[in-house]
Amino acid sequence: MRKLSAAIFLLLSFATAEAQWTQISNQSEGQPARGIEHRYLVMEDSGTGDRASLELAIFSTKSCRLKVIDQSTEPRLDLEEVMAKENCLAGVNGGYFDPEYRPIGLLIVDGKIVAPLQKARLLSGVLSSTAKKIQISRVSEFSMRQKPDAAVECGPMIVDAGKPVGGLESSRNARRTFAAVSSNDRAAIGFCSDVTLADLSNILFTVAIGDFKIQRAINLDGGSSSAFWIKKASGSPFSISEQKPVRDFVAVIPR
Repeated sequence: MRKLSAAIFLLLSFATAEAQWTQISNQSEGQPARGIEHRYLVMEDSGTGDRASLELAIFSTKSCRLKVIDQSTEPRLDLEEVMAKENCLAGVNGGYFDPEYRPIGLLIVDGKIVAPLQKARLLSGVLSSTAKKIQISRVSEFSMRQKPDAAVECGPMIVDAGKPVGGLESSRNARRTFAAVSSNDRAAIGFCSDVTLADLSNILFTVAIGDFKIQRAINLDGGSSSAFWIKKASGSPFSISEQKPVRDFVAVIPR
């Protein structure tokens, strides 16, 4: 019985190792607004048949930049209300915060440090925007000498050097939000339906839309905080609402 159990375990482990996420649907959703494109993707795990959906807002870093919108006091509005009020092109929820809504990790808003950089296993990177570029840096690489207008410390890193990151959590499914950059001048913010962090890493590794191939991607606050919004040139904006109030948002705005 033990030998049989061991054999079954090895077979299951092999199947899991061989499983790959593949892109089975890729749609451009509506007419893009001012250079930002909304993509809806459906991914499938070849080993289990499980599916996940991705919402992506893809844009040029030459024409757009990131803005962190902080909600330090009540009332804390939802993403849809804030994006419309601020006339943004797209947005997602931002970084981590404690039960008192204090930000966990670096938070820079309009060039001012709201919360300092922290050292923690989960907080492995910084998403930042300067006058010239948008980048995702490991904490050890980040420097205030870059003079970021906006930054949020978050993590973990989920794609690095164009490859999945190993050792990520692989047992808890949850809604996810993330930011990604390519090797050219394009970047994206996005939302994924319930998956593990390891799954999200492998999913984003397979995403290829024209010349957009993810080189680095970082996880934002997920679960009930996850939200996504994008403006369209015609018709109503597309929105996925968060399930609880959040401290801050990462928005895409014109340069």
